[in-house]
Formats: sequence, C-alpha cells, structure tokens
Amino acid sequence: MPAAPQPFIVLVEDEEHLCKLISIHLEEAGMRVQAYHSAAPARQFLRRNFSNLLLLDVNLPDQSGFELLAALQREGRHFPAIFVTGNTHELSKIQGLQLGGDDYITKPFSYAELVARIQTVLRRAEGRTDLKVAENVRVGDRAFAFCGAHIVPRRMEVVFDGEQVERIGRKALGILSCLHANRGTVITRKTLIHAVWGRHADVTSRSLDQYIVKVRELYRHHGLEMAAFTTLHGVGYLYDPDGTASPEPAGRRGV
Repeated sequence: MPAAPQPFIVLVEDEEHLCKLISIHLEEAGMRVQAYHSAAPARQFLRRNFSNLLLLDVNLPDQSGFELLAALQREGRHFPAIFVTGNTHELSKIQGLQLGGDDYITKPFSYAELVARIQTVLRRAEGRTDLKVAENVRVGDRAFAFCGAHIVPRRMEVVFDGEQVERIGRKALGILSCLHANRGTVITRKTLIHAVWGRHADVTSRSLDQYIVKVRELYRHHGLEMAAFTTLHGVGYLYDPDGTASPEPAGRRGV
C-alpha cells in the first residue's frame, strides 16, 4: 500500500530555538514543516500555497498570529489553525477561537501534547472535507464573476448572458476560484495544482492545461474569449480583469 501523505504544517514562531525544536518533533511525528519567524513571509507563502494546518505564535514581531489568520481569511485563504502563546489570559483564548482558530496551547507545553492536538485538529478538518467541491472550494462559497460569466460553486454552474447555465466540473471550478482569488497575480502551474488538487497530488502540467482548454472552449461556445485570462507559456497563468498587472509581451496568450 502507498504511504499515507504527510500533513504539511506551516509554523510561524519568532523564537528561533523553539521554532527549530518544534519543527524537529513534528517531522519525527511524520509531518512536513515550513517554518517562518514572522508573519509577512508566511502570509506571502500562504497566498499561493496549501497547508493542512497553521501553527501560529500569537506574539510575532510584525503582527500577531490573530492578525495573520484574519488577513488570510479576508483573502479567501482558510486553514485549520492552532495558536501557541505564553499568554494564558482567558480573553486571548476567546479571541483566537472567535477568529476561527481550532485550538489554543500555552507555553510551556510538551511536544507529545502538541503533536496530539495537531492530529486531533487534522482529523476534524478531514471530517469537513465532504463540504468541499475542490481543495480550495466549499459548497457555501459565494458566486463570483469571471470573464463575463458568473460562477456558482453551490450548484457547480457557470451562468452566461441570457441565463444560459452550464455545469462545470469540480477541478475546473477550483481552477477558476483560485484565479479569481489571485486576480492580478501570476500563478504558476505548480501553485495552481497545489491549490486545487492538494499539495501531494500527482497531477502533471499537461493535465492542468487540458482543464484550461476545456474551460476556454466552454466560454467560446457562449461567445466569450476570456481576454482577461492569459496563459504565460512556461510559467503559468494570469487573470487580470482590472488591467493592473504588468503586461506580458505579445504572443504569450492562449492555450
């Protein structure tokens, strides 16, 4: 049987020695860890990458762990999260949970307890996956506009002008949702695959391109050319409905 995928944890802890020790213990427990010592680089990474769980110190040098999680949520990036802090004040615990944190652990703690809490949150998160349409889309997500049509995740539909409705597959829906969430930003093929299929998915760039081709064909069938959606050959994709991104040289459009 193939080995079970290793959970991918993003750790944000400003105490470098503690950060290193936590990383070692999580890796020994069968997890993969991406560690940061401040919020800004972690936020930049999480804008484009998937994580099974965030382990966030509350007191960070540039902003609090609470603020980091809230900022990600405003950008449509939702992850299970555990807050780690030396502050045992009850109000801080309530604030973390109200922000959508799944658990809260205070220093000092045993690494066995930390691993157990992470595993518990991961199991709960897996139990919520039946609400997912794709890795990055849930049934309750709001409809959004994309290149002249409206995408409705709840019904897995694309609504074109004149109320013409077409069904859309889970992965195609995930692709459009990721591009919409990152409009004005170049998205690499690898980043798009991780967002839609999950970090451990065995999906080729060619397979992704085929999904893109099908979406373009669907739009063309309804008279739309998706001018705001550009393929950057050898790089990835750009959805720029506002025309704010740096223009690419001519001849780089289309799959």
